[in-house]
Amino acid sequence: MTRSLFAGGLRTDGLPAALSDPARLAAVAATGQFGTRPEAVFDDLAGLAATITGCGRAFITLVDERSSFWKSCIGLGDDQAVGQEHPVADSFCYLLVGLGDRFLVEDASIDPRTRDHPSLRPMKIGAWAGYPILAPGGEVVGSLSVIDENPHLWQPTELAALGTLARAVSNEINVRASLRQARDALLVAEDLARSLQDSLLPPILQPVPGLEVAACYLPASGGTTVVGDFYDLFHVKGRWWGTVMGDVCGKGTEAAKVTALARYTVRAVASQNHSPAEVLHRLNTALLEQQSGGRFLTAVYATFRAVPGGLAGRLCSAGHPPALIRRAGGDVGPAGTPGTLLGVFPDVGLVDTQFRLGPGDTLLLYTDGATEARAPRGSAAGRPLFGEDELAATLAGCHDLDAERTLSRLIRAIALHAGDWASDDTALLALRVPPSSLPASSRRAR
Repeated sequence: MTRSLFAGGLRTDGLPAALSDPARLAAVAATGQFGTRPEAVFDDLAGLAATITGCGRAFITLVDERSSFWKSCIGLGDDQAVGQEHPVADSFCYLLVGLGDRFLVEDASIDPRTRDHPSLRPMKIGAWAGYPILAPGGEVVGSLSVIDENPHLWQPTELAALGTLARAVSNEINVRASLRQARDALLVAEDLARSLQDSLLPPILQPVPGLEVAACYLPASGGTTVVGDFYDLFHVKGRWWGTVMGDVCGKGTEAAKVTALARYTVRAVASQNHSPAEVLHRLNTALLEQQSGGRFLTAVYATFRAVPGGLAGRLCSAGHPPALIRRAGGDVGPAGTPGTLLGVFPDVGLVDTQFRLGPGDTLLLYTDGATEARAPRGSAAGRPLFGEDELAATLAGCHDLDAERTLSRLIRAIALHAGDWASDDTALLALRVPPSSLPASSRRAR
């Protein structure tokens, strides 16, 4: 083998240096084809190459630094086809890789490039024609080749067909690689999205003395995207506690930014203001100052403290679905006065509403994913919304259930109505004064 045959020169083992080119090896690895099983689409293309040229054998071969791998081999007995990975020096393909172009031999026994090749007699190679399989960047990752047992004068029509089939093989491999990369990227994006979403929610709710608390977050079906549903429960100061639930319009990174701004603004402002309306006023100002890209949000915020016989608090709603209070006897009604959503207008109408919870009473906060739950299109159940009335009726039926089991009952009812399909993300949070004076643990519903 002469160094002048290959523009890139030779390795120390006498094979083309192009075999070890890092960019080419990366392209080979990106195909994901080494070690894979035979597939009909590749066997069909190789079989067509053998038929068109009249040769008895055809191969689709991938070539890395040390090995060649037969993705398809037509015309070999099973005993020869077993173990489809071979030393790269045993294949004519390294010649094609070294040249970076097609490689043709009409009489391999007398051609100076191949007459001393170790596979000439074992493989009964009389003539060989191969066209490169190219990665998207133009790197040669392998070849589509045919072998004639006898010398063969290659005809222009045969060579044109081999070139076309090699391009078809390249396209098939590259499309598969692109799809695999897209799937991998999607999985990474989903993991990041879910991690970001989880970071916007408290991993576990703080225990509140003398109160049962539970919350849950249900992601939408059909994919993972960062959305704006959030909730929080935190100690304000002294005997006062605060809880907030919100829903930012839209999805993605911008929605996540607004969600984070809202959650941490509420926490920061709450320590200076006992009025939920004032806290949400300040949040509205922060959203406008930050120019949140046209994103608005709805929210409900409540502050409360323990009093003899239960708890007392104030609640303010900013364009959010009405909070519900379930009394120990089963009556359910809305709490709060509807107000203006946040992040759009400098002047917003927000009002504090006082509330009290006695033993066995429950306060429920939720996002519109609960009331707007419906079955997917085309389902036999049709597409009616779950609705506020059904949510209230389900809550009314939660007799003698603690906060966690109450949320579990609501989740099951919503899922049953929607056929286990969630058209939107859903958050729920329940505060319940236990009917006895025994301390209650703070748990996050699963």
